[in-house]
Amino acid sequence: MIYEASDFVFNAPPMLSTVRRVLIKPNASYSIPYPVTTSRDMMVTIIEGIRRVTDADILILEGTPEGDPIYSVYQSLGYDFPRVLTLDVKDCIWVEVDNPLPKPLAVPTFWVPNVILSSDYLITVAPLKIINGMGNLSLMNMLTVLPSGKYKHGGRGGWQALYNLGIDKVIADLYFTLSFDLGIIEARQKFTSYGDPVHGQIEEYGKVFIGEPYQVDCEASRALGLKMKHLNLIEEAKVGFEV
Repeated sequence: MIYEASDFVFNAPPMLSTVRRVLIKPNASYSIPYPVTTSRDMMVTIIEGIRRVTDADILILEGTPEGDPIYSVYQSLGYDFPRVLTLDVKDCIWVEVDNPLPKPLAVPTFWVPNVILSSDYLITVAPLKIINGMGNLSLMNMLTVLPSGKYKHGGRGGWQALYNLGIDKVIADLYFTLSFDLGIIEARQKFTSYGDPVHGQIEEYGKVFIGEPYQVDCEASRALGLKMKHLNLIEEAKVGFEV
């Protein structure tokens, strides 16, 4: 669904009233405010919506490209929410999880933080960013839950080994492997960049997209006129996966 950003209130899905642990994955790898990262205001809106229906544990999980500690980034972004636990991907216990697709597109198994597997409801919330013509939306936001130390290439940090496999295929595989429940795209503004992840053009957009991650990214890409290869790959894989 698409909302006007000025009117947006997070109404938690009814099933959240029965869960014990909710994990929120923001886009917060850099100490630079919205629209480069998920805004504190959006995080507050989501947390308040969850608290209206449940006292479940709320966790925030993020990692950095070079594997540096995340806590100074959380501090600079104002992620200091009461009764919310902030976690660093690099400090988690990692477990190897099988890709459930009969024929994985690129990655047969992923190393993921075990806290994801022990959470009952997963939310990915990302700003509206277009990098080199590709939308970095709710699904692309899932990439940084993977430990960069496992996926660096040679001396290069980040997830270069996965990019070398074809990032569209990797994101499609990750979608089926992690199965986040809800995707939110904070589109009050649109950030457009050509290669630089933290510097670019900022335009007012005034929307919030919310729904199942694949569906919400499809809706946003249609609204923006973006062609997203990994969405096509997911659509094709769904046919074989559901048979």
